[in-house]
Amino acid sequence: MSEKKIEEFENAVKTMMLHVGEDPSREGLLETPKRVRKAFEFIYGGYKEDPIAILNKALFTSSNDEMVLIKDIEFYSTCEHHLLPIIGHVHVAYIPDGKVVGLSKIPRTVNVFARRMQIQEQFTEQIADAIMEAIAPKGVAVVVQARHMCMEMRGVEKINSTTTSSALRGLFKKDEKTRAEFFSLINSPTGTRY
Repeated sequence: MSEKKIEEFENAVKTMMLHVGEDPSREGLLETPKRVRKAFEFIYGGYKEDPIAILNKALFTSSNDEMVLIKDIEFYSTCEHHLLPIIGHVHVAYIPDGKVVGLSKIPRTVNVFARRMQIQEQFTEQIADAIMEAIAPKGVAVVVQARHMCMEMRGVEKINSTTTSSALRGLFKKDEKTRAEFFSLINSPTGTRY
């Protein structure tokens, strides 16, 4: 970020503080514009990352054709309508078709999309589409369960209300048995298949 852009951003933060009734020259707030800028650079770092490139770095040939499931991937995102936090978990499954991906790349892909301004439905679709494009599996299933601070801190003020969205591709959409197995696994306490 250029010096001019840094100054513009930090001045915008000062303007927001003035707007809500604060004094940006108050001792405790002197460094706040700088801290907010640095926080935003991290929180919105997903715009600078390519999820397909991340997934492609760890593709391996495999004869496995059984479901691969990663449950409870914690994420923090931001509602694009109010710039307030969205906090939740993502469950991702795919059925390989000759290729598997290094397991750490799935949570990294979640983080790329979480670190952008989002709506939950689009976030869910983006994860599924990136995995379909990069890995070309027989199917992908993504479920996102989240709390939205735009609902809890303002508006309807419904504390602890969770929203759920899903994106199903390939076998997960076409095959009822595969879909049922996925939902059974993400709802089980351990996720263990027997």
